[in-house]
This record gives sequence, C-alpha cells and structure tokens, in this order.
Amino acid sequence: MADQNPVDYKNTIQLSEMDIYASIDIGDLNHYIPTRDLERLLNDGLRGQAVGHLASRTRSKFVKGAVCGALGYPVPSRFARTQPKFPGQQLDVYVQKSLNLQIWNEQIAPARRYAIIQELESGLIGRVRVIDGAELSLMATTGTVTSKYQARLELGRATNELVSAQDTDPMKAHVKRGAAIGPAVSPIADPVSGQLLPVAEIFDRLKPLIGQSFADPGVNQERNRGAALHAMVCKALRYGRYEDSGKFPDIRHQLLEIKLQTSSTIDLGLVLPSSTDGMDIAKLGSHKPRHCDTRYAMFFAETDGSKVTLTHLFVTTGADFFTRFKRFEGKVTNGKIQIKLPELFFES
Repeated sequence: MADQNPVDYKNTIQLSEMDIYASIDIGDLNHYIPTRDLERLLNDGLRGQAVGHLASRTRSKFVKGAVCGALGYPVPSRFARTQPKFPGQQLDVYVQKSLNLQIWNEQIAPARRYAIIQELESGLIGRVRVIDGAELSLMATTGTVTSKYQARLELGRATNELVSAQDTDPMKAHVKRGAAIGPAVSPIADPVSGQLLPVAEIFDRLKPLIGQSFADPGVNQERNRGAALHAMVCKALRYGRYEDSGKFPDIRHQLLEIKLQTSSTIDLGLVLPSSTDGMDIAKLGSHKPRHCDTRYAMFFAETDGSKVTLTHLFVTTGADFFTRFKRFEGKVTNGKIQIKLPELFFES
C-alpha cells in the first residue's frame, strides 16, 4: 500500500476488524502504518481534543481511545497493560504538558514508535510527533533512571483502620500519651523524647477528619492537595501552625508521614517503610530513629472536581506497613528515564 493516502491504512484496519493487540509484522504493506502516515493520522484525529479537564487516569483512557479511532481500531472495553500500549503498531503514547518526558519501567526500544502528544495551556491537544526509539534515545543524554518503591491499597469495610496497635519496641520509651504540643513547637522540628504521641493516639486524633472536605485545586495538583491535607493533620494533632519542609517524614516532630490516595497505587519513594536503616534525624536518647519507626497516616479520598472528601484512614508503623499493603509483584521498584525534549520539538 505504498504511496497511498494515510486514510487508506485506517480504512483497511477498520475492514479487518483486528484490535490493537493483533500481531502485525513490521513493514506489512496493508496494516503496518508507516511512521509519517501514522503521525498524520494521529494529528488529524487528536488535534483540538479537550483533555485538560480530565483526571490523569481518565485522560489516559480517553487519549488511548482517541488513538484507536484515529487509526481505525475499535476501542476495547478495557485496555490491557502491555508494552507498548499499541503492540500491533509498535506504538507507545505519551501526553506532554511540558518538555520533560518520563518513560516508566522499561528501556527505550529502538524499533518502537513513540507518539508524543502536546497538551496546550488551553487544555486542548496540539501537535502530535511520532519518532522511533533510536531517535528518542539520542535525546536521553544522561541515561538517568530514578527508582521508587510502590504498593497497592485495597479498601476494606471499615472507614478507619489502626494497623499498628503499638509503636516499634525502641520507640515505646519515647512516646507519651497526651504529650503536650506547645503553640511554639514546629511540626517540622526534630522529634523529642516524651513529646511523641503513641501511634494509637495519632489514630484517635485523626479519625475525626474522615468525612471532611477541602477545595480541590484541580487535576494534576497532587502537591497542592497534599499540602491542604497536611495543614488539616497539623491542626488535628494540635500544632499551632502548619509548616512543610518537603522532607521525609512530613511531620518530623512526630515521625509521621502523611499520604493522600485517590487511587490504589501508593508511591513510597526511594526507601521501603520497613527498612531498618537509620534516618538523618537526631537521636531519641540512645536510639537512632529508623525508617521502620516512622508512623504513616494514609488517607483515601474521592473528588468530584470541586472538593476532595476524605473517606478512609489507615495508621501504621513502617515496620507493619506491608502487613496491610501489598508491594507490587514482579518488580522491586518502578523506574523512569527522564528525557528533556528539544525546545522546538513540537514545531519541527
């Protein structure tokens, strides 16, 4: 089908009734769409579509459906987790609001095509560029891979769960029920023996937050959502003010990490909660605080686009974290390759 109009490929795929997972030999004259024609079809089918108002998961599903329509494929009822996302066309799809492209969990494949879709400030799709992995790899000059651990949250019947009834053994000598937190105490100060609330009391003080809401700053605003929750937690623990250093754990004075979940995937950073490695925190007596001594307050929430409502609370020590939450199977970490796209990438 060389020298054909790109729409001819789309029509042939429609008539074949094959789905996006059907195997196609690279270079197949009837069904494998040449890169230049692939780019034209995607621009014709996606340009001008509104995606800025969609939450990240909804947006991903919408865009994949739009790609199916642009190429002549039926939209599956459920998209399988495959690499690449469109195996038949050896095609992966990324929507970019910035020029910082992140590729998760895999290396760049030289023979794969990468559709990089521009999201404009207006929230509309702009231009679509399709390049192969060989070209993309030339832009990955540092080859930097950042890894972080992840786990899965499964909700139970209870809206609040105290996973750890007690703190870790070394911490028991330093926690005090009803510990007074003076108005001048900073939530990001180093912890002090005798000023740490027991994990069960942290749970009791945070339970009343379930059912409360705060204004939703918008999709893709996880940092601002987290800051709003962080302020609520500081108040519930009876601190006189909210402060955030951006360091782990969030409320350093209580060795307390706060997490806000609107999906089942829990990002854990670079260190496992159960790690027995010491932290860069002053000693409590003779005890050097470890990651497993950290207390975690994890909130699950729902949003209707205008407000975020807290629906579930889980409180645990790092030592007990994986007794309740499952680490992702098959991978110790999830990694990403960071690529800085050229300034004129979408104009070339």
